[in-house]
Amino acid sequence: MEKITISKLSAAKAHRHRICMLTAYDHPFARVLDEAEVDIVLVGDSLGNVALGYRNTLPVTMTEMLVHTRAVAAAVERAMVVADMPFGSFQRGAKEALSNAIKLVKAGAEAVKIEGVFTDEIKRIIRAGIPVMGHLGFTPQSVHQLGGYRKQGKGKGSAAKMVRDAKALQKAGCFALVLEMVPDELARRISRTLRIPVIGIGAGAHCDGQVLVTSDLIGLSGWFPSFVRPKANVRKLASRAVKEFMREVRG
Repeated sequence: MEKITISKLSAAKAHRHRICMLTAYDHPFARVLDEAEVDIVLVGDSLGNVALGYRNTLPVTMTEMLVHTRAVAAAVERAMVVADMPFGSFQRGAKEALSNAIKLVKAGAEAVKIEGVFTDEIKRIIRAGIPVMGHLGFTPQSVHQLGGYRKQGKGKGSAAKMVRDAKALQKAGCFALVLEMVPDELARRISRTLRIPVIGIGAGAHCDGQVLVTSDLIGLSGWFPSFVRPKANVRKLASRAVKEFMREVRG
């Protein structure tokens, strides 16, 4: 079982092998993903919505990210473990951003992901030896500024800006980029423009890979985005098992 590294992800883009990335927030699901040979396991701040019952990702703390990163990292052997930098952990300057990135690496992350164009912070973290994944398009930590959950880069000007931002993140040293909820053609353009892998979510089929929230993929979430096509209905299976247990106990 070969460990997934940045060089392997770069080779995957060069040879047009699609990269598969899914989220995990606990040890059991991380083990399932790793045994299935997913390339990247993301400890996403989406755990706020999925695991902690928050309305969005904004309340997620560094303490929470560290707990979940430790649980995931303990289960993963093959995949690359990437941890989200939560809201407030990097916006106050490069020094604090580096400090928090170091905490995530000490918890077991092999790279961190930062939303938006924070090139000074990204460069400082990379200089310390920590790989950084970028994130453009719909960035959940900016949900209020963006006016809700909506596709980004639809206009000519905003599309051109996103291309410039993507180039800036590559120049800053990001080893990969997530593009969330952008038009298919813009995602294709950015994927072809950048040397680094571009991983899409709600961004069409032309990226170098795809990422989804695992709970959406397996039908565990009560709600999932329109671009998700669940491959199972774990919610229904779990409910059936619970009801069977109750019948046995009461019978």
